[in-house]
Amino acid sequence: MISRLSDFRFPDAASRLYPDTPGRPWVLEVGFGDGRFWPHFAATFPEAPNYLGVEISGVSLLKANRRLRQAGLTNAVLTKLPALPLVREVVPQGALAAIVVNFPDPWPKAGHTEHRLLRAPFFQLAASRLKPGGAVLLTTDHDEYFEFALAEAEASGVMRAELTQPPAAALETKYALKWRDLGLGAHHARFIPTAHPAVPHGTILRFPDHEEDPTVPHAVLTLPETFDPSEFRKHTARGGQTREDPSGWTVVLLDVYRSLKKDGWVALAHVVEGELTQEVLIGITGREDGTFLARLARFGGPIITPGVKAAVGTVTVWLEGQGAQVRHRGY
Repeated sequence: MISRLSDFRFPDAASRLYPDTPGRPWVLEVGFGDGRFWPHFAATFPEAPNYLGVEISGVSLLKANRRLRQAGLTNAVLTKLPALPLVREVVPQGALAAIVVNFPDPWPKAGHTEHRLLRAPFFQLAASRLKPGGAVLLTTDHDEYFEFALAEAEASGVMRAELTQPPAAALETKYALKWRDLGLGAHHARFIPTAHPAVPHGTILRFPDHEEDPTVPHAVLTLPETFDPSEFRKHTARGGQTREDPSGWTVVLLDVYRSLKKDGWVALAHVVEGELTQEVLIGITGREDGTFLARLARFGGPIITPGVKAAVGTVTVWLEGQGAQVRHRGY
C-alpha cells in the first residue's frame, strides 16, 4: 500500500497501519529502490514482519509496490518521503525491530557529508525508535562511507557496532547484483543501541477532516477592483528560526493562476522546513458578501506545519501589497 505523509498520524501505531498483523515485528527500510530486498528478507522469518518502506524516487515506489503485491506481502506500507521526517514524526518511541539501510547514497564529493543519512543525529533518533534488541542494519560497498558510519555511530554515544556478513537478501538488490557481477564485495554492520534516548516528535499536525475546520490556515480579505495578478513575480519569504531549530521555514510563491470556477485564483507555494518539502495550493475564493477567502487547499493532502501556515500568511501579505484589506487572519 502506498501512503502519503498526510495518511499517517504523528506518531502512528502498528496496530492502525497493520490491523491484520498488529503483533508482528515492525521493520523500516530506508531507500528500498525497486523493492527486491524485502521479499527475500521477509521469507527468512516464520511470518513476514510488518514493513514500512521509505524512498524518494516515485518510479522506484511504483516498482516496489508492484513487486511486494506480487509477493503477497500485504502488510507493507510504502511512502515517498525523506527518511528523517518519517522516522521522527511517524514512528513511535521504541517501536521498531530493525531499520535497514542497503547501499545508501555515500555523497562522496567533498563538502557533501552533511547530506549523508548515517550521521550521529540519525543514530540518536534511530536509538530512540528501536525497541530493546533492535538494530540498524547497514550494507554498503563504499569503504569510506562505511568507516564514516562507524565513526558517527560511536560519536552518537548511543550505538555500538557489530561487524558481520550481510544478510543474503541484501545482496539480491539491483545495485548489489551489479557490484557482485564485477567481483566486488560489501561491508555490513549491525548498530545496536546502548541507550534509548527520548527524541521527541515534532509539531506536524494532521490535516483536519472537516472542510470548515477553523484550524485550517486562512484569511478573509477585500480585494481592490483593480486587482490583477497577471504581473505576478516569484516571491520568497523566510522565518520561524528558533534556538532549537535554526533552519526555520522557507516559502516560495511560484505562481498565481485563475481558478477553474472563475470566481477567484489559486496560488502555488513551495514550502521547505528542514528535510520536509511540500507543494501547497492556497485558494483565493470569492464569497457572497464580496470578500475573498484565502485558504489552504486540500489538494495533495498537505500537512499543516508552521511553514504551511506561513505560506498562507505569505500569500496574504502579498495580497496586501496588491491593495487588499485584511478582515481576519487565521494562521
